[in-house]
Formats: sequence, structure tokens, C-alpha cells
Amino acid sequence: MEGAVAAEELKAAVNRLRRAQGQIAGVIKMMEEGRDCEDVVTQLAAASRALDRAGFSIIATGLQHCLADEKAAASGDREEMRARLEKLFLSLA
Repeated sequence: MEGAVAAEELKAAVNRLRRAQGQIAGVIKMMEEGRDCEDVVTQLAAASRALDRAGFSIIATGLQHCLADEKAAASGDREEMRARLEKLFLSLA
């Protein structure tokens, strides 16, 4: 069951990345066509939000799996994993 959850979460992140990819292509086309700056920035902001959401989704999935991993907790790597995940979250800020 755990593998199915991870696959669903991965699919959602991939869909968000594809949406952002399309939005970025749209921004490029808008700029090439000389579209209004406000429209370009609005579309660019939407692409940025889609990328952020995908990143947070990927990190949250990793956090869920890491916390569930008893080997990491038993070996004392939990604090190291927490620090790594915190660094990842902050990289998206």
C-alpha cells in the first residue's frame, strides 16, 4: 500500500511540473509576441507557484517516508535527515 501512495504522490508532482512546463512555454511565447507585461508576469507567477507546489509535494513525500523509516531512527540518522529536509524546504523559500 505504501508504494501505491508514493506512486500517486509522484504522479501529482509530475503533473504539477508538466503544468509549469506548459505555463513557461506560454510565457516564452507571450514574450516573443510582445504581449502586455502584466499578462506575462501573471503567467510567470502561476508557473512559479506550480514549481513551488511540486517541490513542496516532493519534499513532503520524502519527509513522510523518512520519518516512517525505522532504520534511520534506530541508527541515529533522524537528526541528520531532519536537517537535510529543512535545508530542502528552505531552498524553495
